[in-house]
Amino acid sequence: MALSPNFHTIFATSQYYSSFASPPKLPAFHSSLTSFHFSTKPVKSNSYNLSRTSASDEKWRVNVSFFPAFLNKGKDAKVLKEELLEAIAPLDRGADATPQDQQRVDQLARKLEAVSSIKEPLKSDLLNGKWELLYTTSKSILQTQRPKFLRSTTNYQAINVDTLRAQNMESWPFFNQVTADLTPLNARKVAVKFDSFKIGGLIRIKAPGRARGELEITYLDGELRISRGDKGNLFILKMVDPSYRVPV
Repeated sequence: MALSPNFHTIFATSQYYSSFASPPKLPAFHSSLTSFHFSTKPVKSNSYNLSRTSASDEKWRVNVSFFPAFLNKGKDAKVLKEELLEAIAPLDRGADATPQDQQRVDQLARKLEAVSSIKEPLKSDLLNGKWELLYTTSKSILQTQRPKFLRSTTNYQAINVDTLRAQNMESWPFFNQVTADLTPLNARKVAVKFDSFKIGGLIRIKAPGRARGELEITYLDGELRISRGDKGNLFILKMVDPSYRVPV
């Protein structure tokens, strides 16, 4: 996430910025910003409890079990979201996650994705605004090979559907940014083309033409977003400012 004041490190930053969408790695310009995300206890959902029954009632249960599942869909999503947030809370955005932790988080994310009520997130106003990264499997964003004091303390991503623009931002200590154009591929997935990097929030550098990727939004509500990149990375974010506008 952090950048040193030399040309080699500057180009390493572009790799990080694109990693939310996991575009091809860029030569040496490494930062957590190029990773575009557009991304414990076992779960015991209410639908599981409601569906349990005796063998004698099995035939009746098969015929009507869809009713409690339908009626409790909202509650199930809430429970799954709480389980997911509880699982990622101690993992330092994924930097401290073991392979077992990653598997657990991925399973919970997939369960939440399966009950998403928004099937076409690119058509939803809930996508607009500034999101804070809570968890990712992207090593280029986490930059665990660096000392903690050289890693960004917080990462954000902003998306505006009306202008098809997106922006990734690092906080302390280097405040790097990257902006990108989005091209919808379907109602859930976008192609990402990065156009410029801003080092330290001040020095603007044009992004290489190959700084591209794809991002699929797999879960969306007013508080939480789950995205998956074209390299298989998982991104989980929370909404922090729905009024934020990405520079055009």
